[in-house]
This record gives sequence, structure tokens and C-alpha cells, in this order.
Amino acid sequence: MKQYLLGIDYGTGGGKACIVDTAGKVLAYAFREYPIIIEKPGWSEHDPQLYWKVARATIRECIEKSGVAPEDIEGVAVSSALPNLVMVDGDGHPLALAYNLMDRRAQEEVTWLKQHLGAERMFALTGNPVDDHPMLVNLLWEKRHRPEVFRKIRYALTADGFITMKLTGKATVNVGSAAFYGVAWDVREHRFSEEALKEVGLPLDLFPPVFSCEDIVGEVSEEAALATGLRAGVPVCAGAVDFCVSCVASGVIAEGDIQMNLGTCGNFGIVHRSTDFLPQMLVCPHAVDSRRTYVTIPTTTTGGQLIRYVRDMLSQVEVEMERLLGVSAYELLNLEAQKVPPGSEGLIALPYFMGERTPLWDPHARGVLFGLSLSHGKGHYVRAFMEGVAYALYHNFELIREAGWKINLPIIFNEGGAQSRLWRQIITDVFAVPTVFLKNRTGAPYGDAILAGVACGVLPDFGVAKQWAEYIDPLEPSLENHELYREYYLLYRRLYEHLKDDFVSLATLRDKRSR
Repeated sequence: MKQYLLGIDYGTGGGKACIVDTAGKVLAYAFREYPIIIEKPGWSEHDPQLYWKVARATIRECIEKSGVAPEDIEGVAVSSALPNLVMVDGDGHPLALAYNLMDRRAQEEVTWLKQHLGAERMFALTGNPVDDHPMLVNLLWEKRHRPEVFRKIRYALTADGFITMKLTGKATVNVGSAAFYGVAWDVREHRFSEEALKEVGLPLDLFPPVFSCEDIVGEVSEEAALATGLRAGVPVCAGAVDFCVSCVASGVIAEGDIQMNLGTCGNFGIVHRSTDFLPQMLVCPHAVDSRRTYVTIPTTTTGGQLIRYVRDMLSQVEVEMERLLGVSAYELLNLEAQKVPPGSEGLIALPYFMGERTPLWDPHARGVLFGLSLSHGKGHYVRAFMEGVAYALYHNFELIREAGWKINLPIIFNEGGAQSRLWRQIITDVFAVPTVFLKNRTGAPYGDAILAGVACGVLPDFGVAKQWAEYIDPLEPSLENHELYREYYLLYRRLYEHLKDDFVSLATLRDKRSR
């Protein structure tokens, strides 16, 4: 009997699914965008009802495209971009819009936590800096600002946990995603500190049972089978963080391996077993050997989202050409940026459109174009954004290199804006290291399928991920460009230092006006 695997992933900009056979061949892939809802400055949400709508549509499309019989699908896994938060009632219905990773509203809660628990104590427990992004911080905001919603919460779920519950009827969380609860989550012991939860006033039963990423947590229910076209009884595993399963998809499973994605966020991840975590970075358990292996994930909040912003806000002509000619608006913008030399002719972008994560942890930071002149056009903006994201990621890479961690080169590019060879060359030059491009860029849902296969026993182990990964288009850094970029990078760093207090003043003025 033929055997197939299904992976489902939720990013900040959309959801996707794929069906894979046991030789690693992708038989079908489907994607649906959903809107990012920004009702107020600093807020960033999704409609969680669309998560399930997207799951139903993408699963059915994959089954139809692949021609696979539903009874031959042997396992399912779901991942999502973290942090996110779906609050559900006792019937599993969402109580409000879902937080996504760009939401920055809970500033006062962060201040309160630092005063009551202390930043050092929280880092010692969670392995992550405290910021307004962990889900427990969002729950404290709900408790304070929307107590009528908070009182109705039965479970605080992740997006992947929500879909896993829709598939199986069971509320669960995997150890990777659970790391993004933060504050009271013990990242080494993979459980909540009941003492810390009690101190912040959150009950333990607000959170679902915790599983290893590789655990089977349930089966597709009769109701979910009718909704998706899957057969009832298909095993569903606990799932993982989207970045971690995208690492699986690219064969990044050994200590020191590095993968870079340029999705909505820009990030890279390095695999390690050390629990001596870096205080400026994000860390979570890997999908591979999830109780003992970690991925540290330096992240700039807006990566590929910046190019999407240019497309949506400034590129009506390119969008219309895509509609008429079928040529991607992104490719047209890339062609314009290619005409601009390194350094963007004196234009520097601070890419902090929704605040910044690692290593700055500054929710007040905002986007800046420095050095604008009448000679600059859209191609300059696009290239400057690409270079700004490269500088933001390089800042993190410097800190990891200084920490002396094992680093396996080349860096492997995978999803999102990494399709742009120009952007990959910019990062290669800024970092001054060799890079390669993953040939099969199905990404996180492909890694989910491998995870499901290992969890269900259809695949022997994660070693198949290394076997199936094929790397193309190797790039070497230009040392001349690196020296130029180094000078721009140092100016980029100084610009933030000059402006960081002004970002706070700007936020104060904005908040005063919005009251």
C-alpha cells in the first residue's frame, strides 16, 4: 500500500499545506493568504476562523491535485509562526481575534513583570528575554483590559494547537511552541513553573497538556474528516514551531547547522544542545529530539513583509502588470533593485516597522529611511530594505560568533524572500560567508510532513531530511562589497543609538493623540 504524509503550516501572512510521499517527493502544495489586522498602532492580529477555513481549503486542494486517496494518508502535523495566541472557550470557539508575532500592545504588562518577577529570573527560567511577545504577556493584557473575554477562556492555544484541536478534538501544545508562552515556562524541564504562574495570577488549567513534538496526540475526528476530505482516524502528531520544521525541510538537524528564512519576519536559526542560552536571542526546542535539542532563532520583526509593504502600498503599476502579464510584482521590484549598486547610493533603512526583536528588543523602534534624496527611486527603497534586513540579521550573527558556538557553513537559505538571488547575495556579502539555496522550497509544511512520518513510524528517523535536501546556487561573498557594507552597517548601528530615545518620545506623542 502506498503511504503519504500531510503537513500544514501557518505563517504571519498565510497558511499552506503539502502532501509528500515516503521518498520525499512533493505531490501537491497549496497556499492561501489571510489579512493581517491592525486595528490600532502596535496591534497585529488574525481572524482565527480563517485558520480553519484555510486548512479545509488547502487540504482539499492538495488531495485533489495529488490524486492521493485520503485513506493512504498516514500522518498529519501542523506548525505555526510563533508567538501567536488563540483564546478559545469550553466549546473550542475563538473568543477574540488571534494575536500574531508582530503584536506590540502589552508594554505596561512587560514593565509590571520586570518589577514583580525580574528580567533575570524570567530569563533563567525561560531562556528568552522578556518582551511583549510571549503569550503569557498577552494573557495578562487580556486579564487587565478585557476581563469579560479573559473570564471565558478555557484554553490559551497556539495557532498550530488550535488547528490540531480542530482536527482531533483535543487541546494540546508541543514543547517547541510552548516555549513561546514565556514568563513562567521552564524551557529546560518543558513544563510551567506553578510558583511563577501563581505570582503573575494565571491558573495552570488555562493551558493545554504538553507533548514532545514527535508524539502522536490524537486522530482526525469524523467531523474534521467531513470538513477536510481526510479519512477519520489518521494519526496527528503534536507539531512544532514553523521555523524548526522548515529547518527539518532543509536538512538542518545537526548541531551547528544554520538556516535562514526571509518570510514575513527575517530570521535564521542555529541548532545546538547547549542550555547556556544567549540573553539577547529567542530559543525553543527543535522538532528533532525535541526534549534535548534547541534552535536559537535571531529574528528581525519585519523581513519579507517590507517587500510586501512596497508591493501593496507603492506598486500599483507592478501589481497591474502581474495581473495582465503574469509576471510577479515581486520579480519586477527585484529587477528595479538590481539596478542599484551596493549601499543603495547612500540610502540606509532601519527596518523596524513593527518594533524590533533580537537583539534590540525595542517595541518602540520604527522604520527609517536615512539619506533620502531626489535621486532615489523605488529600486533604491527596495534594495535599502533588503540591506537593512541583512544588517539586522548580521548584528545577531556577530553575537553568536563572539559566543564561540559551533557554526557549520554554508548558511542554507530556504523560504520567502530568499527566492531573490539579489537578496541572497546581499546577505552573503554582509555576512562574508558562503551560502546555498535549498532546491525544494516547500518549506515548513514539508518539514511537518517529515515530522508526521517519523512520529507515525512511516519514516525511520530524521536522517531522511539530510538525504532529501538538495542545495543549489552556491554564492561566495565579495570581500570588496563586505568592506563597503561594513561601513554602512556601523552607520546603521549608530543611527539606531541616536534615535532610540526619540522612538520612545514618538510613541508617547502617538499614544497621547490616540486617546
